[in-house]
Amino acid sequence: MLGLYVSDHPLRGYEGALRRRTDTSIAELREAEDGMFRTVGGVVTNLNKKWTRRGDLMAVFDLEDLEGSIEVMVFPKTMTEHGHKLADDAVVLLKGRLDTREDSPKLICMEIEVFDTSSIRVSKPVRIKLPLEQVSEDAIDELKTLLGSHPGDSEVFLHLGDRHVLSLPADFNVDPAGGLVAEIRVLLGAESVLTG
Repeated sequence: MLGLYVSDHPLRGYEGALRRRTDTSIAELREAEDGMFRTVGGVVTNLNKKWTRRGDLMAVFDLEDLEGSIEVMVFPKTMTEHGHKLADDAVVLLKGRLDTREDSPKLICMEIEVFDTSSIRVSKPVRIKLPLEQVSEDAIDELKTLLGSHPGDSEVFLHLGDRHVLSLPADFNVDPAGGLVAEIRVLLGAESVLTG
């Protein structure tokens, strides 16, 4: 009701899985050229279904991800095929065309897919401890390569020294299974992965 999430954003924990199914984030979409076709994902908010003068059903809503939101228009033809998938707070993937002719950009929806969050396990984050004396360009490059070779849904937090914690972008979310933890320990030392 207030436009605020009291507990946590509905996409929290799913952003990595969503990102792998989309071309762009909403913030990046706003910078794209008029007429571009893109696939984006997010939460449906402020859903408003209305009838045209000809008696056809259409919808307007805001699609929101963790970086921003954009107005989406669903015209009658698309509404007939995909309208039943729309509900407030539904997590969806949308394919649409960007319309930047007015002051605020809009997405003209072509296809809607409900994003099934039930099959995604929200994993515990991976916390990597990196003493400041070990921070070097080579160590960071090796760590990036290692994380990139284990894509998944677990967030990664980098503990630099005793006082700084960096939350890495969703592009670096990992699957902690498959030997990743062991590989991090080989690279950075036995105490480098924090548990719990």
